[in-house]
Amino acid sequence: MRARRTAAMAAGFLLTVGLSAVQGANAQGASAKTTAACEGTYTIVVGGTGSSWNNDGFYGNIQQHVGYPTQIPNGASARAGVNELNRLVRDQRAACPWQHVKMGGYSLGAAVVHTWVTENWQTFDNVNAVLIADPKRQGPPGANGGSVPFGGIVGAPLAGADRFFGNVPVKTICHWDYVCDESAGIWTYPNNHVRNYPEDFNMDHHNDSASEQWYNGAWYAW
Repeated sequence: MRARRTAAMAAGFLLTVGLSAVQGANAQGASAKTTAACEGTYTIVVGGTGSSWNNDGFYGNIQQHVGYPTQIPNGASARAGVNELNRLVRDQRAACPWQHVKMGGYSLGAAVVHTWVTENWQTFDNVNAVLIADPKRQGPPGANGGSVPFGGIVGAPLAGADRFFGNVPVKTICHWDYVCDESAGIWTYPNNHVRNYPEDFNMDHHNDSASEQWYNGAWYAW
């Protein structure tokens, strides 16, 4: 049991480092801009560990990439990401009150978006979220996300798993990946975490009202 827990803790410290292995580590930076045009959907995305606002893996018709400190995946990083995401979407909403907001996040970034929805769904409407490899994912189907065993180390709000999304449509995607499903086994990390979502980073692939789970290639309603 001690060996398994040690392995789980090690995976926690490495959470989402695979993204930087694929794309190359980039300097972290603040978000490049604060508001966009009011036409269409305002799509805003949050990358994982090692990413930056201009190198987060997301593509498609995106108006904003969130910059936040991603070097170390812990509660402080997640909180900084939530705060920056909140600033950006609320500035945009103030400028464009009727515009739909679509959020996307990968791994540590998915935890950021997940936390934002949990904390803001009661005061922010006309929004949906797409969570890819969310370490805060709560089953069923499958087990909880990977942050649970070492929650005391990574700290809130990254630690823990829940589905406190209120009335916000949320699409969550997890494919044979230890970070978002402990039952996948630690041996699936980092390969599956890095390689199992090739089309999911295209934000045009996700509609503005999806409320569903994709788990190991199968579709499940909430």
